[in-house]
Amino acid sequence: MTTSLKRQADVHGLPTPREGEAVYFDEGKPKDRVAGLGLRIRAGGSRKFVFLFRLGGRQLKYTIGDATAWTLDAARAEARRLRVQVDRGENPATVKQDRAKEAAQEQVTFAAIADQYLKRKERQMKPRSFVEVTRHLKKHWQPLNGLRLDNITRAMVASRLAVIADERGATTADHCRISLSTLFSWAIGEGIADTNPVIGTNRQGGYKPRDRVLTDAELVKIWQAAPDSDFGRIVKLLMLTGQRRDEIGGLGWSEIDVDNKLIALPGERVKNHRAHEVPLSDMALDVLFGQHRRLGRERVFGESGFAGWGKAKERIDAAVKLKPWRLHDLRRTAATRMADLGVQPHVIEAVLNHISGHKAGVAGIYNRSTYAAEKRAALDLWANHLKVELAQAAGANVRRLQGTKRERA
Repeated sequence: MTTSLKRQADVHGLPTPREGEAVYFDEGKPKDRVAGLGLRIRAGGSRKFVFLFRLGGRQLKYTIGDATAWTLDAARAEARRLRVQVDRGENPATVKQDRAKEAAQEQVTFAAIADQYLKRKERQMKPRSFVEVTRHLKKHWQPLNGLRLDNITRAMVASRLAVIADERGATTADHCRISLSTLFSWAIGEGIADTNPVIGTNRQGGYKPRDRVLTDAELVKIWQAAPDSDFGRIVKLLMLTGQRRDEIGGLGWSEIDVDNKLIALPGERVKNHRAHEVPLSDMALDVLFGQHRRLGRERVFGESGFAGWGKAKERIDAAVKLKPWRLHDLRRTAATRMADLGVQPHVIEAVLNHISGHKAGVAGIYNRSTYAAEKRAALDLWANHLKVELAQAAGANVRRLQGTKRERA
């Protein structure tokens, strides 16, 4: 039976101890053997090459690897390399840890973390928002790709923002700033980063919260110009319900409850991921009844929801010739005008499905009311207001009832 480690055959020929472990040191030819190289065999059958050495007056051991993966010659070559480190006063175990740490840190580059962030957030973002954020991080912040997150400074961010503003405009720069700051906030929460270098940098002046509220006259023009098409009906529903563009544009027939006169949006279709019921006024129902339902198509507007937003909006703009406005302004206008008509703020928030004010924090935990009746009254009041405005614009001699603004809200 083999009792010494001299050749490759001995690696698996040496006996396994009945208990504990045994270490057989290299006893090959003088030109081959390496002092300190041994084969550690344990009772359970494990066979690993080890390298024993002295450093700083201490006897230390370094595991090279399993004998099933390392040949004796390869283990000897590795032991010689380790001996050079020891002769330099280095601990091979410490060197290995440092290299592993450096390799791990190389994975914390901006490019790698951006990929990880986008992969994690894709299902949480609206498709349009995801495309925009991806463009910001992958294209506009590309110069940061090779840098580790902890090496990205405020000065770097500020300098790059100035370049983006010069090349793409202040608005794009400010949007890029928001996307980058959000990424760093997420990275801090994941324990990947310690600070957010975007904090303290200046906006480039292009991003301004929108506050456009359309007048009744403008709403009438838009309604009258809305074509008898998917887009025209979407515009009217946005005006009547105050909901978000993608919520109406992606509406499914299964989400419409005609009997109960409401739209039931599931959590995965709304921004805050909370299911939301939207009462439908008679005017809103009339708009939906005007939409032809195609056999086998689940969505109300298109195979996968409405997609031609840009060109459709351009056509309606050409017809109404108003100062610049966006579809989202219809939502803000509905909220503002309902307030003008006397609807209480908490009811408007419920109509918009906002989690703020009365439904935020502790208040929201205890107040689980959906204000279904109040939402219906508010949207009916708003629809009646629009109906009068449209009738007056068409030349009808109609007037609002006295007390409508407060008593019916």
